[in-house]
Amino acid sequence: MSAQAVGSTEASMSGGAGFAGAGAGAELIDELEAGELSVEFEGQEPQELLEWALERFSPAIGLSTAFQIDGVALLDMAYELDPSIQVFSMDTGRLPAETFELIEQLRERYPGLNLELLSPEPRHVQAMVARHGPNLFYQQVEKRLLCCNIRKVQPLTRHLATLDAWITGLRRDQWATRTDIRKVEIDHDHGAIVKLNPLAEWTEDEVWDYVREREIPYHPLYDRGYTSIGCAPCTRAIAPGESGRDGRWWWEQNAPKECGIHCAVETGGLEHELHAIIGEEVQ
Repeated sequence: MSAQAVGSTEASMSGGAGFAGAGAGAELIDELEAGELSVEFEGQEPQELLEWALERFSPAIGLSTAFQIDGVALLDMAYELDPSIQVFSMDTGRLPAETFELIEQLRERYPGLNLELLSPEPRHVQAMVARHGPNLFYQQVEKRLLCCNIRKVQPLTRHLATLDAWITGLRRDQWATRTDIRKVEIDHDHGAIVKLNPLAEWTEDEVWDYVREREIPYHPLYDRGYTSIGCAPCTRAIAPGESGRDGRWWWEQNAPKECGIHCAVETGGLEHELHAIIGEEVQ
């Protein structure tokens, strides 16, 4: 059983690399143009890239957010440019109640917000829980990655198959796996659509300055010591001296602080488990 990348496995489910999303049929860019654009937009404000992207790819473009500080900042920027911008987020079924409280605040702040909450396939969740229990993620890394895959990666992959470009809140200072991200990338894990990271060169402090200056609602768990917020069972406040993502999957040792959405995670057992739960839907 060969090791497989989480993202690569999911790419096959969305139709494979090299095909545009099922959106407006915009002409997608190649690696050369992506590199040139990244150089062009380096040093420019995030709104400059957002404005270009919305003009280039609308309506087949969407903003992904998990309602962390980066996501609400980008939402504010994008909504100001285009109030009809597609915004989407994964409702994993295990999110903290505070996340939904924030969603309601944002819906009030941004009238007509075009927000879609993506849910996992219920039968896949049921099969996973029947096989491993509801809190399988505490048992071993591969089972945690399986849960992330079923609840987050697969709903995302299905949605990205309808788009030509997506916008994320990734920054280079968030984690070691993100230090080399470019502002404009080709997402080969999701059909070679365009992936845009407008905040890539911003620091955490710059994001917070923007949010506070504009009085944007933000996740209440930040005020309780949380620095990276995901599903409730997999997120905790950090202790003094810990890094920003140490509150995610804190029980794991020498494991990637990633779920497979933005970074392909190598694992030998994930493919087997996916086949056991999903069967022929995994190619």
